Amino acid sequence: MSLIVAGRFTTFAAAQSAARQLFAQGFLEEDVSLFFVNPRGQHAHPAADSLHAVAPISGHAAQSNRWGTFGAAAGAVLGLAICAPLTASFIAAVTAAGIGAYAGALLGGRIQAYLATPPNLRERMRHAVHHETRDSGVLVAVHVSLDNQERAARSLNEAGALALERATGQWRQGRWADFDPTVPPTPLAEFMQRHA
Repeated sequence: MSLIVAGRFTTFAAAQSAARQLFAQGFLEEDVSLFFVNPRGQHAHPAADSLHAVAPISGHAAQSNRWGTFGAAAGAVLGLAICAPLTASFIAAVTAAGIGAYAGALLGGRIQAYLATPPNLRERMRHAVHHETRDSGVLVAVHVSLDNQERAARSLNEAGALALERATGQWRQGRWADFDPTVPPTPLAEFMQRHA
């Protein structure tokens, strides 16, 4: 396991400036990594493509089509029912039916995506926001040793880091390979107090 000190910045420009200061302090490029951390709650959500990979396509393609068709039909009927008593114009009624069909098809697709997601993944997605404490921003992570961790922290602090943290993890090919944004950060000051 490697020792890592990291600082959070609001912009890539500020993070790059901090990295340049680290290089001036003697840190190597392979020991400094910059990356963006998404806002809370956006780490456990599967990408749109992964929803399709969760379930076999054969049975769910027909079901997805059925939900979209049902939603479109229900939306068209609802749009027509709302608009017909208000106007005698055929064009307005057809437009309302089309808008209703579109909205219904979208809703049907959302229902299908929800049903295609396994219950355990749905539960993780629902509770992800409540358990995450890491703020969004650009993280500058530095692979350090016991001898230079304070120098790295001082340099990040002087560069304007909003928060400093210390971690142990896998540092491979110039990056923090096992970084997990859902794990709460250990503030550097808190760590230093415990090990002082």
